[in-house]
Amino acid sequence: MSKTSGIHAGNMGQSNWGQSTVPVFQSTAYAYETAEELEAVFAGRAPGFIYTRIANPTNATLERRLNALEDGVGCIATASGMAALATTLLGLLSTGDEMVAGSGLFGGTVSLLDNVLGRWGIKVQYADVTCTENIAAAITPKTRLILVETIGNPRMDVPDLPAIAELAQQAGIPLIVDSTVTPPTVLRPKQWGADIVVHSTSKFINGHGTAIGGAIIDTGRYDWATSPFESVKPYQRAGQLAFLSSLRNGAYRDLGACPAPQNSFLMLQGLETLALRMPQHCANAARLAKRLRDHAEVAWVNYPGLEDSPFYERIQRLFGGVGGALLTFGLGSKERAFRFINALELARNLANLGDAKTLVIHPASTIFHEFEPAQQAHMGVTQDMLRVSVGLEDFSDVYSDFRQAIDKV
Repeated sequence: MSKTSGIHAGNMGQSNWGQSTVPVFQSTAYAYETAEELEAVFAGRAPGFIYTRIANPTNATLERRLNALEDGVGCIATASGMAALATTLLGLLSTGDEMVAGSGLFGGTVSLLDNVLGRWGIKVQYADVTCTENIAAAITPKTRLILVETIGNPRMDVPDLPAIAELAQQAGIPLIVDSTVTPPTVLRPKQWGADIVVHSTSKFINGHGTAIGGAIIDTGRYDWATSPFESVKPYQRAGQLAFLSSLRNGAYRDLGACPAPQNSFLMLQGLETLALRMPQHCANAARLAKRLRDHAEVAWVNYPGLEDSPFYERIQRLFGGVGGALLTFGLGSKERAFRFINALELARNLANLGDAKTLVIHPASTIFHEFEPAQQAHMGVTQDMLRVSVGLEDFSDVYSDFRQAIDKV
């Protein structure tokens, strides 16, 4: 069904022109025949579009399609993955609140939590998600939510989502899962207890490095009628859509986190082939991880799909044995890592992942460069670490490129 949903779900019906592709509605605002009609749409008494900062037909089609793939009750598309996280967190949390977050989160997420939320008096308790007891110990009476990634980027740690979801349920708080590296054709976090799913659609969902975007999906598991969030309470009449309604009419609208319709069009193009691309990405990554592990010059390899990974059991139980398309490995020093990158001929050295092309980056000197060495170590980033987003090329070509580059370090 995911292949079909990725192509057809959410279509808003044929226009008089009979186009077969979702159009780009490149319009700032939308006109109505009468003042009464526009008043009714503003008041929520009638459906319709008002202003693209709030909603847009192209964006709405993307939202419906992502929602179908994640089996949610609703979705909001955003301008980026960071916009999805920021809108979600700022739409829920207030000064004095606390949250629990995985200690191996993506560096940009940590920067948001520390440098933005921290300045506004929101406390973040970081916990090593490899052991669920760490999450339990970090929860306090002031904790309002838990945030984890399905697979840590770049730590490659895998949380026990059902166990953490049970903790969140016991505490009466939502579990937010960043599933960027495991799009819905690989994993549906709702199945394992996620209340809210966020994506950077710039990655595998887009799949070609052509557009920036994000998404927030409410899975429908959390009871917003009994939630402690003041921002949601005025919208509790919306039932399961209370959270998304509060965002659409509050943080999302007021922060201006909307995507450009052209970018949503490109995300829709990517979704049409997502179910076909991901098996190739993941199969190539698994093969590359095994080859690198057996290479004499490689100091270590971190890929949760390897049999000797501490997360192998969770990958089998929660992910159906699919370890994802991301891996990290080390060559013993920063200098050797740089020589490796400089010797690559096929793989590209850039700050993205989820592209059709194989991408390599040195996290410590790039994505995590703002953090002190002790902080980097705490987040699982070492000076010799190389992160690889494995692409769709023939595996023999990818490995030949890596092998010749390793020979030159």
